Amino acid sequence: MFNEVKKSIQWGEETLTLETGKVARQADGSVIATLGETSVMANVTFARKQKPGQDFFPLTVHYQEKYYAAGKVPGGFFKREARPTEKETLTSRLIDRPIRPLFVPGFKNEVLVMCTVLSHDMVNDPDMVAMIAASAALTISGAPFMGPIAACRVGFEDGEYILNPEIDDMHNLRMNPEQRLDLVVAGTKDAVMMVESEAYELTEEEMLGAVTFAHDSIQPVIDLIIDLAEDTAKEPFDFQPEDYSDLSAAVKAAGEDKMRAAYAITDKQERTAAVTAAKAEIVEALTEEQQEDGNLGAALKKLESQVLRGDVVKNGKRIDGRALDTIRPIVSETGILPRTHGSALFTRGETQGLVVTTLGTGDDEQMIDALTGMYKSNFMLHYNFPPYSVGEVGRVGGPGRREIGHGKLAWRALQAVLPAATDFPYTIRLVSEITESNGSSSMASVCGGSLSMMDAGVPLKAPVAGVAMGLVMEDDGEYAILSDILGDEDHLGDMDFKVAGTENGITSLQMDIKIAGITPEIMSKALAQAKAGRLHILGEMSKALTGANEFSVHAPKIETMQIPTDKIREVIGSGGKVIREIVETSGAKVDINDEGIIKLASNDADAIKKAYDMIHSIVAEPEEGVIYKGKVVKLVDFGAFVNFFGKRDGLVHVSQIENRRLNHPSDVLKEGQEVWVKLLGFDDRGKVRLAMKMVDQETGEEITKEEAED
Repeated sequence: MFNEVKKSIQWGEETLTLETGKVARQADGSVIATLGETSVMANVTFARKQKPGQDFFPLTVHYQEKYYAAGKVPGGFFKREARPTEKETLTSRLIDRPIRPLFVPGFKNEVLVMCTVLSHDMVNDPDMVAMIAASAALTISGAPFMGPIAACRVGFEDGEYILNPEIDDMHNLRMNPEQRLDLVVAGTKDAVMMVESEAYELTEEEMLGAVTFAHDSIQPVIDLIIDLAEDTAKEPFDFQPEDYSDLSAAVKAAGEDKMRAAYAITDKQERTAAVTAAKAEIVEALTEEQQEDGNLGAALKKLESQVLRGDVVKNGKRIDGRALDTIRPIVSETGILPRTHGSALFTRGETQGLVVTTLGTGDDEQMIDALTGMYKSNFMLHYNFPPYSVGEVGRVGGPGRREIGHGKLAWRALQAVLPAATDFPYTIRLVSEITESNGSSSMASVCGGSLSMMDAGVPLKAPVAGVAMGLVMEDDGEYAILSDILGDEDHLGDMDFKVAGTENGITSLQMDIKIAGITPEIMSKALAQAKAGRLHILGEMSKALTGANEFSVHAPKIETMQIPTDKIREVIGSGGKVIREIVETSGAKVDINDEGIIKLASNDADAIKKAYDMIHSIVAEPEEGVIYKGKVVKLVDFGAFVNFFGKRDGLVHVSQIENRRLNHPSDVLKEGQEVWVKLLGFDDRGKVRLAMKMVDQETGEEITKEEAED
């Protein structure tokens, strides 16, 4: 009934298995990839016909994590998986980015790639398994896909690169100083197609070494997919891209000069209007048959590309007149919003981001429900890209995949320099409002975010800046690397290469390639050029920070204290009775974790002090020989019990009340009376022994031996 085929290799510390022929047999391609005990099913289907008027490639990738894969029941009222999580969205983008450029040019049939996590062993991250499964499913589907690709994750510890580190090693790298890198690389047999990373000030040489290590490590996986395809691949889909060379020649003849004149305009809005007008004139000059040709849009784009790319490579001339390695003018401003905790406006050419910092307490931490379990995050970065930022009208709704992806890239770049939670116990939320865009608004978010947090008084380890690089490569192998690319250079170029970091090293690297990959030589040159650009931007940013930034008066004040873990129960009390009393009495927020770290938050410093004193009185131990102020709580024949240290009571024996014989403690004391006592020590049973007679009851000072004799 089944024509099942399995292929396996030993890959790193685990066995990687690809299997097909048993499940989802009606899909064009279906592969279940298993690494260790993590399994992901990838199913590929594609339309046999292009939709009429389709002028783009409609590839859709969905990555889904099923809670049953980890033996969990989803939260919420409906108890089923709902909208995609951030992890699912980011992984969908990870899969999409390296496979999209590898479809045959001109193929515009609808393609759907669905990856479903079936099993999760809590050791091997399913995102890399999903990328491998998707590549294998595409390779055997018969679709015009020029793969396969493979992908892996790389860590960096003690100067050594680590292939596919465990999930626990990659979780919350900021709290794990041993691990300095979380790098994902996807590539073909010959070249790297995509890079995504979170790094902790790695040098350009260390980062390039990691990419090279990853590309070498995926070669056995590519061979495994080819081996599977040799036995199971379907007949290739008969697709021949339409030949529209005659139309392209007519478009070029009708308007090359007009297009070249339009692209000579440096202002973006004027240039866009001129390009639109040039296109309209070109279309008007064509025959009616050529105007109705479905490839007209592709021919116009080809002309745009030739005009822009030819000048860049041959003459080193860019649209706005800059040299290849020149950064656009930068203006940085901080403290521009009066009531926010921190704010910055970062402008680079025609790209601008307004970034705002809000500081919160432990109650504001984000709860994340992942397959690996629930955890909290005290750093959030939200990126918004409204239509007006590019002078357009459009629908405004929740964040899309692009907004989530750009926000995560900026998050990765900045979180490497955040202070430890023990040193700065605040929840940090950054919001980047892109108010203008013409190239790399994500890197503007990095620069603006760094400035905004420093304006809020966040003690960053170092400022962070980011720059977007581009590549234009001609058929003859000549190429040009561009610093700080414009939107048109990104749209018509061959590479989007974003590098963020401090003066000392890289904190994030993202690369997308639109051609069949790039060489280590090109990547090395791009990294060196990006470093020069980053250092220039950091210098411009420093002009906005003239001195130490004061902590906002509108931000909550937070102090931390550490208590022994065996005292946590006493601070919380039965049913939370004690901690509720502390909150109500002091007016401060009190947050305590399992390690005994307590955060006290309030806008009122007195409230924090009051809460601190109340908790200290519960958890601290009285010291022998120290004088305390207490209150008589009970009188008995042999002495008085005094509450002297929080809820702790001790006995003052009748002989220790005064330097004279008393018939009964009630001769000089009454219940409720405040007295000064000295802690003499503890008896064999741990009972507290107190004394009053050697303490001046008016001043609380100890009476010396000479004073007692007088």
